[in-house]
Amino acid sequence: MSKIKVLVVEDENIVGFEIKKRLKKLGYSVHAVAKTGQDAINKAATTYPDIILMDIMLKGDMTGIEAADTIRQKHNIPIIYLTAYSDEETILRAKETNPYGYILKPFKEEDMKITIEMALNKHKKEMQETQ
Repeated sequence: MSKIKVLVVEDENIVGFEIKKRLKKLGYSVHAVAKTGQDAINKAATTYPDIILMDIMLKGDMTGIEAADTIRQKHNIPIIYLTAYSDEETILRAKETNPYGYILKPFKEEDMKITIEMALNKHKKEMQETQ
């Protein structure tokens, strides 16, 4: 079985590197780290990840929520938000994009692994139901 390909969207270099390191430790393959919403959209279209871990507040003109919505509509890739924001307004906006999970920073590796596995399983079942 091939490794699960993850796209990490994180605008802070150190945080992105740490997430990538933890994912590799858990056995996932990180093909790219995007720093902006537009970068995430472009990399989703070219690297075809199995799942995306998306920060909500990104540098640039586009939030992670806006990028996630575009990616979901164009590519149907499951997205998990990995963010420090837990205020009601942000959560309501995020819910509109039908994410497969929402992990608060700082996070435990175990929480990330469980959320990724549940999201991939849910997405697989949804795809089977639509065939």
